Amino acid sequence: MEKWIYTFGGGVAEGSAGMEDLLGSKGANLAEMSTIGLPVPPGFTITTDVCGYYHSHGSNFPDTLDGAVREGLSQLENARGSRFGDPENPLLVSVRSGSAASMPGMMDTVLNLGLNDAVVEGLARKSGDRRFAYDCYRRFINMYGEVVLDVDGFLFEEAADEIKEDHGADFDRDLTADAFAIMTVRFKEIVESESGKRFPEDPLEQLWGAIGGVIRSWNNQRAVIYRSLHDIADTTGTAVTVQAMVFGNLGHESVTGVAFTRNPSTGVKEPYGEYLPNAQGEDVVAGLRTPLPLVESPMHGAAEALSAHAPGLFDKLQSLCDRLERHYGDVQDIEFTAELGELFLLQTRSAKRTVEAGLKIAVDMEREGLISRRAAVMRVNPDDLDSLLYPSVDPSTGAEPVARGLPASPGAASGIVVFDPDDAISRSRDGAHVILVRKETSPNDVHGMHAAVGIVTARGGLTSHAAVVARGMGRPCICGASTVRIDAANTLFTVGDITIRDGDEITLDGTGGGIYLGRIPTIEPQLPDDLTTLVSWADEIRKLDVRANVETMEDARAAHAFGADGIGLVSTEHTFFAPSRIMTVRELTLARDEKERRPSLDRLFPLQRADFTKLFRELRGFPVAVRLLDPPLDEVLPESDADYQKTAEALGLPVEAVRKRVAAVRQIVPVLGHRGCRLAISYPEITDMQVRAMFVAASDVLQEFGDTVTLEITVPLVVGKREFDFVRIIVDRVAAEVEQETGCTISYRVGTLIELPRAALRAGEIAKSADFFSFGTDDLTRTVFGMSRDDADAFLTTYMNNSVVDLDPFVTLDIEGVGELVRIATERGRTENPELLIGICGEHGGDAKTVRFCHSIGLDYVSCAPNRLPVARIAAAQATIMGDENT
Repeated sequence: MEKWIYTFGGGVAEGSAGMEDLLGSKGANLAEMSTIGLPVPPGFTITTDVCGYYHSHGSNFPDTLDGAVREGLSQLENARGSRFGDPENPLLVSVRSGSAASMPGMMDTVLNLGLNDAVVEGLARKSGDRRFAYDCYRRFINMYGEVVLDVDGFLFEEAADEIKEDHGADFDRDLTADAFAIMTVRFKEIVESESGKRFPEDPLEQLWGAIGGVIRSWNNQRAVIYRSLHDIADTTGTAVTVQAMVFGNLGHESVTGVAFTRNPSTGVKEPYGEYLPNAQGEDVVAGLRTPLPLVESPMHGAAEALSAHAPGLFDKLQSLCDRLERHYGDVQDIEFTAELGELFLLQTRSAKRTVEAGLKIAVDMEREGLISRRAAVMRVNPDDLDSLLYPSVDPSTGAEPVARGLPASPGAASGIVVFDPDDAISRSRDGAHVILVRKETSPNDVHGMHAAVGIVTARGGLTSHAAVVARGMGRPCICGASTVRIDAANTLFTVGDITIRDGDEITLDGTGGGIYLGRIPTIEPQLPDDLTTLVSWADEIRKLDVRANVETMEDARAAHAFGADGIGLVSTEHTFFAPSRIMTVRELTLARDEKERRPSLDRLFPLQRADFTKLFRELRGFPVAVRLLDPPLDEVLPESDADYQKTAEALGLPVEAVRKRVAAVRQIVPVLGHRGCRLAISYPEITDMQVRAMFVAASDVLQEFGDTVTLEITVPLVVGKREFDFVRIIVDRVAAEVEQETGCTISYRVGTLIELPRAALRAGEIAKSADFFSFGTDDLTRTVFGMSRDDADAFLTTYMNNSVVDLDPFVTLDIEGVGELVRIATERGRTENPELLIGICGEHGGDAKTVRFCHSIGLDYVSCAPNRLPVARIAAAQATIMGDENT
């Protein structure tokens, strides 16, 4: 019979770390903590298999699950010495979600389950605190109503506000037991009115309702969006953990909180986290109350810190944090509760962290001997490194913030204020940079948070929902900006006598916590030393070379600075489009024969020679792949009447004659028309000029420095061997002529871009003549999918939201289609030419998943934009490590 539940607690457990796919990360870690003797309230975890069964069997549970759950409850009762549903000695439980991958706040939880009108009085007698008992009861009805019965949480909040007003209370903590008792009655009325059902009194009915509600939350909108944003599989499902309640709201000696074993924003090894006395866990993470720090902070004095409030408890917590970090070899995010001074751990998981913190933690842990260099390299998500390029507010402006909050996620952003998540999406789609301003965020806001460039909340702390999600998304975020008074109904907020309305521009500094009026200049950060260290370790491991794509001298210098192994693509057309040259190129394009083209070519040759000389000086010693002229001719043609007039004057022709020549050249589908090798074959004199300029420039650099580049002449857009051979003959002839003229022998290769499906399929034939292949994955994706990057935005988001495609194929290489062609071409090419050098040079070269694929099929290099080089270098090392582990 299949095993549906796994128990834990009392120093023993049926599960362990490594069983995340079956027990979820929460369940697996609770089992592991129990096994190593940490103070964990006992419980049992219902496996992710039940989630899959439930969703595939019409929201029904397996027949044998009922008996397993009853057995689990019995063991739980024995462990706690209390009885589920017994008014004289009540056991209450929490019912929590837990997927294999951490999804903080995206799914649902029900606390204090097991209460009814009789049990709540028994809990009051047992605890000696009637206020505590009814506080738990109103919380339970609220959570159960939202999670299980789909009652709008705003209705509970509205009713609670009315009761607070009636009792002259500003906060829940100011309410009496009688007020909470009134609230429970009102909440049950809301449940019956909205759901058409009376609130269930039977604890077993409550339990099964909560289990079903938590399982259903796997497919709620926020969870689906979160999985899509973070590339988490939809198929794994959630486990459900049923655990004995311990109470942080049982008076002043009871607390609840969140602790990190290191600072998740900076990576510094120091106590970090927040707590609330006389509270339950959702009070901390939901931002309903501004929490207090574990240790003294700039926002709070020493007396408010847990280290002063309960020093013995703080020391015990620190000891357990250190033990967990050593055990897991990673920074832990811990939920804890102290009931009447007794400490319990409710959860541990690998902590979300900022990118800079992640780098520091990985490097520091290696130096502390906790992890190996390979493990340190694997700790960093390469795609997250882009966030290191986020700007910061320029302090030299002297700008003063109008408000301050907690610096929850670093970076600076400017944008227009919006107050609604859906608004954030629609305005960002219209091209606006938006900053989402909320009292506090909830998991239902995650889509708007993703659309925003920054987030501000008036409530909440450094471990609130907004802070955790913003850090994971790499969005600047400020939380707990208490002087910000939000009037959502009128779409404005005030700070003192200053009013900021919907659509007004503000700047936020997520590093320092300041909110500024208007757009404030920003400065680019310096890349941290820890990144340099980690990349150097990656270089020791990786097998793939990592090259750079360049267009300008600035790109070339950046490629050098970022540690490129060579240049995978020089796009020569960039220099052709310079304002000072565009007319010459236009004359070249509109010429009717070689005789008319020759004067333009003669003017372009010294310019191209100078361009290549500067470039090769910077890149001497590197292999440099230079693509022959590739863009469609239409890109240089005149468009406006003024352009036509200038072109006519330059050519010495009437405007109408120019219009006729343009019409003769203009193409219907330029990107699939007269470009690439087709230009070289139609106008071989252009190829002659470009190749001559390259070899003469390489010879100039060789004579100047005694060193030069290894030239890789790249023929674009071929569909077969005969096209390639036509161009190669020109290259080899010019190379020989320049060597004879200069006396310089330049090392060179001639290869081709594989960017059309036919070329991939005919790769074996092409490889008989080519020295290298470079996959132009951007064009190959376009031609395989039959769509362009520029137009795909109109439907790709809808496709991804409906799981028609998993990823944007212009960002991450489509392994099943485009990748299969790359694989076929690689195999066929190397069969005919075992020495064939093969790489990719599309923008995919800086995507970590694509890099891993390229490593797996044995490519020699990837090439990407210069500022993506650290990403690709670390991704290449990770690909090597994963490949070694799988062999």
